[in-house]
Amino acid sequence: MDIKAFIEKYKIYFLIGTALAAIGLYQLTEEEEPLSKEPFVMEESIPAEKKPASPLQEKPQEPAGLMVDIKGAVAVPGIYSLKNGDRINDAVAKAGGFQKDADRTVINLAQKLQDEMVIYVPLIGEEPPDNISAGMPGESVGGSLGEGGGSSGGININTAAARELQELPGIGEAKAQAIIDYRETTGPFSKPEDLKNVSGIGEKTFEKLEPLIVVH
Repeated sequence: MDIKAFIEKYKIYFLIGTALAAIGLYQLTEEEEPLSKEPFVMEESIPAEKKPASPLQEKPQEPAGLMVDIKGAVAVPGIYSLKNGDRINDAVAKAGGFQKDADRTVINLAQKLQDEMVIYVPLIGEEPPDNISAGMPGESVGGSLGEGGGSSGGININTAAARELQELPGIGEAKAQAIIDYRETTGPFSKPEDLKNVSGIGEKTFEKLEPLIVVH
């Protein structure tokens, strides 16, 4: 076989071998490029905007206030600001307490205050001024008796309205209405003990009520 025929026969193998040799030579001689080492930069943290406080975190709203005018035999008569739910006892304390000759028997210290209320503390044996005893809305005869009060310092269960009866301990809306229904159907109470005839008022409840009620 001549050389020309040999080359033609094995030409494809020579080309493949030449290509592989060239590739291998290139890989051996190629310089490895250094890796790029860029400095790692941390993102600057941006402070988040302050979130508004949730409703549960807000400061509880202060209870609404009321103004009362306390007159008569207290240390410092005047107009005082108190909180809803305060009692006449709180108003007297804010006015410096009773004077020595104050008639405390006509004051229901447990009564809740109302806005624009007038509290008059008389001296012993003194009658409240006419403008106080007129019973105008928001005013209180003798400091605490209101429309249903009496001169002995208790709530008159024969004339007191449901709102006034509910000022008494243990008397809610239902029992106050039961008291009114009883006196309208049976007649006026003749003595405080008759209150035990009203449904729902037992001996223990009456013991709490007895010092605070009167009948006229």
